[in-house]
Amino acid sequence: MSLQTNKKINSFYLVAIFFVMLGLSYASVPLYELFCKATGFGGTTKVSKQIPNIVINHVILTRFDTNVAKGLFWDFKAEKTKENIKAGQVSTIKFRVKNLGKETSTGVATFNVTPDSAGQYFNKISCFCFEQQTLKPKETKEFEMAYFIDPKIVDDLSTKEIKDITLSYTFFDVANFKKDKN
Repeated sequence: MSLQTNKKINSFYLVAIFFVMLGLSYASVPLYELFCKATGFGGTTKVSKQIPNIVINHVILTRFDTNVAKGLFWDFKAEKTKENIKAGQVSTIKFRVKNLGKETSTGVATFNVTPDSAGQYFNKISCFCFEQQTLKPKETKEFEMAYFIDPKIVDDLSTKEIKDITLSYTFFDVANFKKDKN
Protein backbone atom coordinates (compact mmCIF):
# COMPACT_ATOMS: atom_id res chain seq x y z
CA MET A 1 0.00 0.00 0.00
CA SER A 2 1.20 3.42 -0.76
CA LEU A 3 1.57 6.21 1.75
CA GLN A 4 -1.19 8.14 -0.04
CA THR A 5 -3.67 5.25 0.44
CA ASN A 6 -2.82 5.00 4.17
CA LYS A 7 -3.54 8.71 4.61
CA LYS A 8 -6.95 8.32 2.93
CA ILE A 9 -7.85 5.33 5.11
CA ASN A 10 -6.71 7.14 8.28
CA SER A 11 -8.72 10.23 7.29
CA PHE A 12 -11.80 8.06 6.71
CA TYR A 13 -11.44 6.48 10.17
CA LEU A 14 -10.99 9.86 11.83
CA VAL A 15 -14.13 11.24 10.16
CA ALA A 16 -16.08 8.08 11.04
CA ILE A 17 -14.94 8.27 14.68
CA PHE A 18 -15.95 11.94 14.80
CA PHE A 19 -19.51 11.18 13.63
CA VAL A 20 -19.85 8.18 15.96
CA MET A 21 -18.78 10.33 18.93
CA LEU A 22 -21.14 13.12 17.85
CA GLY A 23 -24.03 10.63 17.67
CA LEU A 24 -23.17 9.23 21.09
CA SER A 25 -23.10 12.70 22.62
CA TYR A 26 -26.65 13.37 21.39
CA ALA A 27 -27.84 9.96 22.57
CA SER A 28 -26.17 10.17 25.98
CA VAL A 29 -28.92 12.14 27.76
CA PRO A 30 -31.85 9.88 26.75
CA LEU A 31 -29.70 6.79 27.32
CA TYR A 32 -28.70 8.05 30.77
CA GLU A 33 -32.36 8.79 31.66
CA LEU A 34 -33.35 5.30 30.48
CA PHE A 35 -30.53 3.77 32.55
CA CYS A 36 -31.60 5.74 35.65
CA LYS A 37 -35.24 4.75 35.28
CA ALA A 38 -34.35 1.09 34.83
CA THR A 39 -31.88 0.89 37.71
CA GLY A 40 -32.99 3.64 40.10
CA PHE A 41 -29.50 5.15 39.76
CA GLY A 42 -29.21 8.61 41.27
CA GLY A 43 -32.39 8.15 43.28
CA THR A 44 -34.62 8.01 40.21
CA THR A 45 -38.02 6.64 41.16
CA LYS A 46 -40.38 4.57 39.08
CA VAL A 47 -43.88 5.49 37.95
CA SER A 48 -46.36 2.69 38.45
CA LYS A 49 -49.86 2.31 37.08
CA GLN A 50 -50.42 -0.84 39.10
CA ILE A 51 -50.34 -1.24 42.87
CA PRO A 52 -48.66 -4.27 44.41
CA ASN A 53 -50.78 -7.23 45.40
CA ILE A 54 -48.74 -7.96 48.50
CA VAL A 55 -47.86 -5.99 51.63
CA ILE A 56 -45.04 -7.34 53.75
CA ASN A 57 -44.22 -6.63 57.36
CA HIS A 58 -41.10 -4.60 56.59
CA VAL A 59 -41.60 -1.06 57.86
CA ILE A 60 -39.64 1.80 56.32
CA LEU A 61 -39.65 5.37 57.63
CA THR A 62 -40.31 7.72 54.70
CA ARG A 63 -39.26 11.36 55.14
CA PHE A 64 -40.56 14.21 52.99
CA ASP A 65 -38.25 17.15 52.39
CA THR A 66 -39.56 20.28 50.63
CA ASN A 67 -37.48 23.09 49.16
CA VAL A 68 -37.95 26.17 46.99
CA ALA A 69 -35.14 27.40 44.75
CA LYS A 70 -33.89 30.98 44.86
CA GLY A 71 -36.10 33.40 42.94
CA LEU A 72 -39.40 31.65 43.59
CA PHE A 73 -41.29 33.25 46.47
CA TRP A 74 -43.31 30.23 47.50
CA ASP A 75 -43.90 28.44 50.76
CA PHE A 76 -43.86 24.67 50.19
CA LYS A 77 -44.63 22.11 52.90
CA ALA A 78 -45.69 18.49 53.21
CA GLU A 79 -48.69 17.80 55.45
CA LYS A 80 -46.39 15.52 57.43
CA THR A 81 -42.64 15.29 57.32
CA LYS A 82 -42.43 11.54 57.84
CA GLU A 83 -44.47 8.38 58.00
CA ASN A 84 -43.92 4.69 58.56
CA ILE A 85 -45.03 2.54 55.66
CA LYS A 86 -44.89 -1.19 55.03
CA ALA A 87 -43.35 -2.38 51.78
CA GLY A 88 -46.22 -2.80 49.32
CA GLN A 89 -48.58 -0.47 51.21
CA VAL A 90 -49.97 2.49 49.23
CA SER A 91 -49.94 5.91 50.85
CA THR A 92 -50.96 9.40 49.78
CA ILE A 93 -49.21 12.54 51.02
CA LYS A 94 -50.55 16.06 50.60
CA PHE A 95 -48.34 19.06 49.90
CA ARG A 96 -49.37 22.70 50.31
CA VAL A 97 -47.85 25.45 48.18
CA LYS A 98 -48.48 29.17 48.66
CA ASN A 99 -47.29 32.04 46.49
CA LEU A 100 -45.92 34.63 48.93
CA GLY A 101 -45.02 37.03 46.12
CA LYS A 102 -46.90 39.96 44.59
CA GLU A 103 -46.94 38.49 41.06
CA THR A 104 -48.25 35.36 39.42
CA SER A 105 -45.45 32.82 39.10
CA THR A 106 -44.97 29.36 37.70
CA GLY A 107 -42.84 26.62 39.16
CA VAL A 108 -41.89 23.04 38.43
CA ALA A 109 -41.05 20.49 41.12
CA THR A 110 -38.25 17.99 40.73
CA PHE A 111 -37.35 15.29 43.21
CA ASN A 112 -34.81 12.74 44.26
CA VAL A 113 -34.70 9.80 46.63
CA THR A 114 -32.02 9.07 49.21
CA PRO A 115 -30.39 6.61 49.51
CA ASP A 116 -29.96 6.34 45.75
CA SER A 117 -30.25 2.57 45.77
CA ALA A 118 -33.83 2.82 47.09
CA GLY A 119 -34.95 4.83 44.05
CA GLN A 120 -35.69 1.78 41.96
CA TYR A 121 -38.10 0.51 44.64
CA PHE A 122 -39.86 3.83 45.29
CA ASN A 123 -42.93 3.85 43.00
CA LYS A 124 -45.12 6.88 42.44
CA ILE A 125 -48.69 6.23 41.37
CA SER A 126 -49.55 9.91 40.99
CA CYS A 127 -47.41 13.00 41.35
CA PHE A 128 -47.37 16.72 40.61
CA CYS A 129 -43.67 16.70 39.76
CA PHE A 130 -42.37 17.88 36.39
CA GLU A 131 -45.67 19.64 35.67
CA GLN A 132 -45.83 23.42 35.59
CA GLN A 133 -47.84 24.84 38.48
CA THR A 134 -49.00 28.46 38.31
CA LEU A 135 -50.03 30.39 41.41
CA LYS A 136 -51.52 33.87 41.60
CA PRO A 137 -50.28 36.22 44.34
CA LYS A 138 -51.17 34.86 47.80
CA GLU A 139 -52.85 31.81 46.19
CA THR A 140 -52.53 28.43 47.92
CA LYS A 141 -52.84 25.07 46.19
CA GLU A 142 -52.73 21.54 47.50
CA PHE A 143 -51.09 18.68 45.63
CA GLU A 144 -51.02 14.96 46.31
CA MET A 145 -48.46 12.28 45.69
CA ALA A 146 -49.44 8.61 45.98
CA TYR A 147 -46.66 6.08 46.32
CA PHE A 148 -45.55 2.68 47.54
CA ILE A 149 -42.27 0.95 48.19
CA ASP A 150 -41.90 -2.23 46.17
CA PRO A 151 -41.75 -5.30 48.44
CA LYS A 152 -38.80 -6.53 46.34
CA ILE A 153 -36.66 -4.03 48.28
CA VAL A 154 -36.06 -6.76 50.87
CA ASP A 155 -34.80 -9.23 48.22
CA ASP A 156 -31.97 -6.95 47.07
CA LEU A 157 -28.77 -7.34 49.09
CA SER A 158 -27.95 -3.65 48.60
CA THR A 159 -31.31 -2.41 49.92
CA LYS A 160 -32.72 -4.98 52.33
CA GLU A 161 -31.21 -3.20 55.35
CA ILE A 162 -32.66 0.22 54.45
CA LYS A 163 -34.76 1.50 57.34
CA ASP A 164 -35.54 5.00 56.06
CA ILE A 165 -35.93 6.75 52.72
CA THR A 166 -36.04 10.50 52.05
CA LEU A 167 -38.04 11.92 49.17
CA SER A 168 -36.85 15.46 48.53
CA TYR A 169 -38.80 17.89 46.32
CA THR A 170 -37.57 21.25 45.05
CA PHE A 171 -39.73 23.80 43.22
CA PHE A 172 -37.87 25.86 40.59
CA ASP A 173 -39.06 29.11 39.00
CA VAL A 174 -39.87 28.33 35.36
CA ALA A 175 -39.09 31.92 34.26
CA ASN A 176 -35.57 31.77 35.71
CA PHE A 177 -35.00 28.32 34.28
CA LYS A 178 -35.88 29.52 30.77
CA LYS A 179 -33.56 32.54 31.14
CA ASP A 180 -30.68 30.25 32.18
CA LYS A 181 -31.21 28.07 29.10
CA ASN A 182 -30.85 31.01 26.68
